Amino acid sequence: MSTSAPAKVPAPEQPGARPAYGALDRYFKISERGSSLPREIRGGFATFFAMAYIIVLNPIILGSAKDMYGHQLDNGQLVTATCVTAAFTTLLMGVIGNVPIALAAGLGVNSVVALQLAPRMSWPDAMGMVVLAGFIVMLLVATGLRERVMNAVPFGLRKAISIGIGLFIMLIGLVDSGFVTRIPDAAHTTVPLQLGTDGHLVGWPVLVFILGALLTLALIVRKVPGAILISIVAMTGLALIINAVAHVPSWGLTTPEWPGNPVATPDFGLIGDVSLFGGFGEVGVLTGVLFVFTVLLSCFFDAMGTIMGVSDEAKLTDAKGEMPGINKVLFVDGLAVAAGGASSSSATTAFVESTAGVGEGARTGFANLVTGGLFTVALFLTPVATMVPSQAATPALLAVGFMILANSVKEIDWADYTIAIPAFITMVMMPFTYSITNGIGMGFITFVLLRLVAGRAREIPVPMYVVSAVFTFSYLMPALGLT
Repeated sequence: MSTSAPAKVPAPEQPGARPAYGALDRYFKISERGSSLPREIRGGFATFFAMAYIIVLNPIILGSAKDMYGHQLDNGQLVTATCVTAAFTTLLMGVIGNVPIALAAGLGVNSVVALQLAPRMSWPDAMGMVVLAGFIVMLLVATGLRERVMNAVPFGLRKAISIGIGLFIMLIGLVDSGFVTRIPDAAHTTVPLQLGTDGHLVGWPVLVFILGALLTLALIVRKVPGAILISIVAMTGLALIINAVAHVPSWGLTTPEWPGNPVATPDFGLIGDVSLFGGFGEVGVLTGVLFVFTVLLSCFFDAMGTIMGVSDEAKLTDAKGEMPGINKVLFVDGLAVAAGGASSSSATTAFVESTAGVGEGARTGFANLVTGGLFTVALFLTPVATMVPSQAATPALLAVGFMILANSVKEIDWADYTIAIPAFITMVMMPFTYSITNGIGMGFITFVLLRLVAGRAREIPVPMYVVSAVFTFSYLMPALGLT
């Protein structure tokens, strides 16, 4: 990575620097937030391409699992459900929340549904528990509890959450591109990750990622508008050419080849196939409540970290680090969880890849209209939407992760160890445990413990006590035999 001056998100344009766009501009506050329609459009495209992998990955995760009756979900129906829910909730977030935060089926939550819930009940029962978790999230928003929890997080920890997300998405980009790979347990080594395959960078796909990363960073250093999107499009074109000439055996999830028939008919068979309370009859009330709690915990704090990180990077927060109008955003997020269950695509949540759009200058919900519109188009053009290989899209995550780190790390009070240590724990545990929720939980618990040890209990907000206790209980659940 370049050692020159840190790359920055495109500087916001001053209100009035570009002509107003009438009612559209006033509603989304495009000029007020120092943005422009071209920036919002580029941001919407960049976010879509950075997260389009979910159209392929979510059906793979859910479709590979069986419920207690041996039933598997249809892959084609899962693709439709994933696209429909992502399009609907992303558009809703744009129109109601007016923030450039896109939503889709949450990674991690879908694994919980596939590996913990479904084997103990039917698929409709499992999805019903996701819907119930969404209802509870909306209830917490309506009572103001969720906003109070977010506002109670100390400023230093807010910045640490942003940095942790930056490191996390960098690791996601490196792993998904094949630049870094997991070492199988059979290798009998304590090293969990390695460079490329067998410690070497080999193959055309990795070369596409390297060239994409260099192109993205070079364009950012040169302050070229649309740097991330230009790189994604250019590297997709290069990947298409390479695959056609070299016949690469494997690109991972997505093979870059132009589809013979780019149009696919959506299959809505899974939409609404839900049983709200059937799962309790299968596993009992206590286990059922714990299952709902598990889904709720992951959705609540994964989304909280993402919303805080993306809004901070987009400069939508005030001097206290709080975002005006946050309740609208949180309510839509809760509705998205329920919508994901209702469509059988698993819980839908805010996507950290939205930072790719923010990196392109997106500052308003108009970018979501673009991203949501592309998910709608993907319903009918899934073969085209899924031909962008991860090696072409993931350099965006590397670049944006760096920009988040560069913009936030200096704002943490490293002299106060009761903030610095929890901040460090938060930012490193997100990538090291591959979970935003774990990073937040361990950081919160450490913050409370260190403030108590330092005799500064009065400086701990009450919601931090409550949330830390909830996290502690969740970590102790396996030892208590409650999972």
